[in-house]
Amino acid sequence: MGVVTFILCVIWGGPFVELLRRLRIGKQIRIELSEGHQVKAGTPTMGGLMIVFPVFAIVFGLNLVSVIRGTTLSGASILLPLFVMVSFALLGAYDDWEGIRRSRGRPRGEGISGRVKLALQFVLALAASTIMSLYDGGFQFANQINVPLLNFAIPLSPILYIPIATIIIVGFSNATNLTDGMDGLAGIITASAFAAYGIIAFLQGQIFLVQLCFILVGACFAFLWYNAHPAQMFMGDTGSLALGATLGTIALMTGQWLLLPVIAIVPVAEALSVIFQVTYYKRTGGKRLFRMSPLHHHFELLGWSETQVVQRFWLVGLLAAIVGVALALI
Repeated sequence: MGVVTFILCVIWGGPFVELLRRLRIGKQIRIELSEGHQVKAGTPTMGGLMIVFPVFAIVFGLNLVSVIRGTTLSGASILLPLFVMVSFALLGAYDDWEGIRRSRGRPRGEGISGRVKLALQFVLALAASTIMSLYDGGFQFANQINVPLLNFAIPLSPILYIPIATIIIVGFSNATNLTDGMDGLAGIITASAFAAYGIIAFLQGQIFLVQLCFILVGACFAFLWYNAHPAQMFMGDTGSLALGATLGTIALMTGQWLLLPVIAIVPVAEALSVIFQVTYYKRTGGKRLFRMSPLHHHFELLGWSETQVVQRFWLVGLLAAIVGVALALI
């Protein structure tokens, strides 16, 4: 199904890019970025819709009979990651749209308040985590920690599991958002992570989750067809928030969420670079730990080309995904 998704998305991707251009849904670029990034101003954004719509339609269609009949709990449980993906995509789309609307006639546009966006993310993630923890059936690995290498699970009460799961979903939603700063970077990194968790879900016999993971891989590859350097469109918060939150949800559904910082090492490094940069800046009175954060901009300012950064980060992400799968097998 991943191949079918890729073909379908590539076919309708061209008209979709043209539609975004005609609607003048263009990306605003940070002023402090290099001239190489400034030329990207006005490139169509909200390209995450190209991923979210086909994935939702295909996955929901494949599992519609099971969901209606209620014959399999795992078929019904697939609605949870779909809910997370669509709800975070809608939040990201609203943020993208507000940024575009406010930028017209101004040098730089901002989306909704960061605090408001974070609060809404927590509300959505809390709802998903509560369902995962308290729903009777369909989430066999909820309320536990699967410890890699030691091959045993530690039970958690919902009081502990729900906050942890909420933080994971919100954290990886924002980590993926921070990773989305160069042509092709977020798409290839998330595709590698989804493939890894697809293999893990296959080993667990969660066929519905396997379908979702590899359909997401196909959709991400199709998006990369138009996002490869020089990008014809960006995914925006519409795609990055949705992909990150969905990745966190899938990791929780496999019970192998301790492996998520390994499999998604690049988004984790991107998020930590921002946290360390801000903390160091405040405590040293204005000094910088990195030349710029997130981390990919630091290497760019060291002299790496955008293509070099993306390719090298992807190599690290791919190797990390392989290591994560290997740890799940042990």
